[in-house]
Parts: sequence; structure tokens; C-alpha cells
Amino acid sequence: MDYYQTDLSQLHDDLVNKKISARELTKETFEHIKANEDDIKAFITLNEDAALKQAADIDQAGIAADQLVSGVPLAVKDNILTKGLKTTAASKMLENFNPVYDATVVEKLKAAGYINVGKTNLDEFAMGSSTENSAFFTTHNPWDLTRVPGGSSGGSAAAVAAGYVLGALGTDTGGSIRMPASFNGVVGMKPTYGRVSRWGIIAFGSSFDQVGWLTRTVKDNAYLTALIAGNDEHDTTSSLQAVPDWAANLNENTSVKGMKIAVPKEYYEDLNDDVKKVVKAALDHFESLGATVDEVSLPHTKYGVPAYYILASSEASSNLQRYDGIRYGFRAPDAKNLEEVYVKTRSEGFGEEVKRRIMLGTFSLSAGFYDAYFNKAAKVRRLIAQDFDKVFNDYDLIIGATGATTAFKIGAEIDDPKAMYMNDILTVPVNMAGLPAMSVPAGFSDKTGMPVGLQIIGKRFDEQSIYNAGYVFEQTTDCHKQAPKLGGQN
Repeated sequence: MDYYQTDLSQLHDDLVNKKISARELTKETFEHIKANEDDIKAFITLNEDAALKQAADIDQAGIAADQLVSGVPLAVKDNILTKGLKTTAASKMLENFNPVYDATVVEKLKAAGYINVGKTNLDEFAMGSSTENSAFFTTHNPWDLTRVPGGSSGGSAAAVAAGYVLGALGTDTGGSIRMPASFNGVVGMKPTYGRVSRWGIIAFGSSFDQVGWLTRTVKDNAYLTALIAGNDEHDTTSSLQAVPDWAANLNENTSVKGMKIAVPKEYYEDLNDDVKKVVKAALDHFESLGATVDEVSLPHTKYGVPAYYILASSEASSNLQRYDGIRYGFRAPDAKNLEEVYVKTRSEGFGEEVKRRIMLGTFSLSAGFYDAYFNKAAKVRRLIAQDFDKVFNDYDLIIGATGATTAFKIGAEIDDPKAMYMNDILTVPVNMAGLPAMSVPAGFSDKTGMPVGLQIIGKRFDEQSIYNAGYVFEQTTDCHKQAPKLGGQN
């Protein structure tokens, strides 16, 4: 099975018509993973025995015509709880944690008959932009094994780009789906905050985190997102908004003619020339398809990264208090009293980046500094949201680059936290405002040969316009048809 040459709809037809069985498909998937995983390192845990058994059961029961993912192998980021399958958040703190319940998104996928092939690597507790902060190993970009896959959902993006699966779940706190999608030449959607339940997601920044998909195609992404979206009684932040059938509206009649697209001048200021060239060509293409493209301003963009890292780190310092060596997870073996249990467990169990953000967040929330830092950052968040609201009064979409650069070399930025944080300058404003946004493959850098992503941002709960624009762009270009040559340079 060549996942580069198919999609969910075609794969479903093949399974229903018995051109391939679910067990054969799952077996071939694992063979492909194991043949390349020494190089890519996308997975922390594989689920082979359980997946093959489940596939055999599905074959015996048969696949209903309306169950598009039944028997289809997919992957799950390892900060999403999976009952009976180890969930580590790529941290020593949870190295042997075995959840007793499934996240809501996993429950929904199980009900639809998906096959979980395994848990993908990430930056520890989703804190990072390169997957180099994993406590276990660094994932490599399938397009160039010397480069990062982005983060924190780097394992999920690499798994899709490498052709292991058609889709992998990720989480996005400040760009952690979209940036890996850009670096790996795949589609990555962060839905509107509240569109998808966060129940069973290991929390980083609770007012920012959102679950979404990395896929090979826009239509597959639309279908899979609808499958996991909707209100959840376990999550009070999940929305009551009805979930449209986005994929049903993606067809030969889908058009961007008459669509008004805004291009923030701030999103051009720091782009590498090779990235800027690809983005300009993409915007010209939208104009050729009948869309109107105008330059606008989002003046508070430059404050997004510092404000985000204060707010998200503050939430992280609160969320990570639960890892204390008492109830579950890692406990320092040589602690002599209760205070040492806390201090040694957290010192030894957390990696450097996680500890850095806990300290930053705790400082920002401390007496005497709350007003100077946290409160001001919260005000900036409101200003950023207002910037978006003003533009969306007159425009349907905002489009620009997903990242200012293509994937950088492994080790190039890991010792420079400020440089690493600035990779998110074009993605964090979306999370600050709770908006939906998707990265789609837009082309390749002349300089590095690596993929360049185009970020499409929409109004709250208007994922349909994003999918429409992404689908039309995809169907009228060919960059998404390119595939990495695994094991070699591209």
C-alpha cells in the first residue's frame, strides 16, 4: 500500500470492496514503518499486536459504507490519552504511564473503527518547536534527515510525510500542528478553540491547547476533523456550535472566486527570501483564481511571542504542579523526606525546557510581578484578538507564511531558546485569538529544497472557508503531490 497514491475515500472503497483487507493494510503499514523508523524516529510506542487483532476483527465484522475510517491505520500524538497504551508526553515524568481511560477524541475514533498504529514523538509536554526536547530521542524530517520536523507535533507530521499513515492527531498550543505541517510538506489544521474536546489531553496551556489533524490532503483533514469535533460534557470549554460536514462541500464546484483575502504586512517582514518567493507565488495564484488580495496590518503581531510565552508558561506552571511524585508518574528514588520527593522528582523528571517554562510562568504569576507581566500579556492578547476582528470585518481569510524559514538543521537552535521561540511568530497570534488556521503545502525553497507552508486563517468557527481555499489551492497546484525520498537527501 502506497499512502502517497491514495486518500481516505479511495482506501475506504478498497476496504469495502475487499481489494485489500484491514489486516493486510495494517500489516503493510507496520512493515513500512519498521523499514524506515531507524531513520525517521516518529513513534515513541508502536501498537502492532493490538492493531493487527483489531484489524482482523474488523475484517470479520465487515466495514459499513458510511464508516470512512473503519479499518484505516492512523497515529496519535503521545500527549493524548489512550486506554491501555502507554502515554508519556515524551517525558521521563510519565515514561511508564498507562492511562485508564481514553481521551474524547480517541473514543470518537474508536467508535468509527480506526486502527491506532502507535503514539508519536513530541517535544516534552508539547513544549518546543523542533521535537528535540523529547526526553527519548529527536525525530528526523523525512525530506532531509539532518533537519528537524518542527514541533511539538513533529512525530505526527513526520509519520504522515514519511507515508506511514494518511493522518495523525496532533495538538496545537502556539503553532504545534501548523509549523510541523509546514516543515514536512503536509496539511495541518488547528480548529477554532473549543471546536474539539480537550478531555484526555495532557495539558500545557489550557486556554490555548487545541487538538487537530496532520494529513496528506485537505479533504481528508476536513473529514477527520469533523469526526472528532463537537461538544463534550467532560470539557466545559468545548463549543455547542453544530459541526458542519466540511468535506462534503469540497468538490469540483468549490471556488475562491470573489473571496476577499487579507495579507498582513507584518507577516512579510521577517521572511527568508526563499519563503517569501513561494508565498508571493501562492497569493498570485489565488488572484488568478478570482480572489481579491489586499495588504492589511495586524499591528500587535510583534508582541505576540513575548505575551504568549508569559501566558502559556503561566498556565503550564499551574498545570504541571500535579507531577509531584506522589500519585503517579516518576518519583525520585533517593528522596529522604517529603520536600525532597517534590524537589528531586521535579528536578530529575522534567527536562530543561519544561523547567524553564515552569520557572518563567511561576515568576510571571508571583506577587509583585503579576501586574507587570501576566496582566499586561493578557491585555496584549485582547489587542491581538481585536486586530483580527477588525480585519475580518472586511475580509474572508487572512493568508501568509506559516513559518519565516524552512526546517532548520538538528542542533542549530536547541541552545538558543529565544531563537527557538521566535520560530512561532506567525503562528502564536492565532492561538492568542482562538481562531482556526491551517497550513497547506505551497512549494519548495530554492535554497534548501525543503517544503514551505502557507497559513490560511479564518473567522471563529468558519473552518469551511479555510478548507475551501486550501482545497482549491491544492487541486490547482502540484506541490502536495511531491513525496520525500526516504533515506536520502531531497
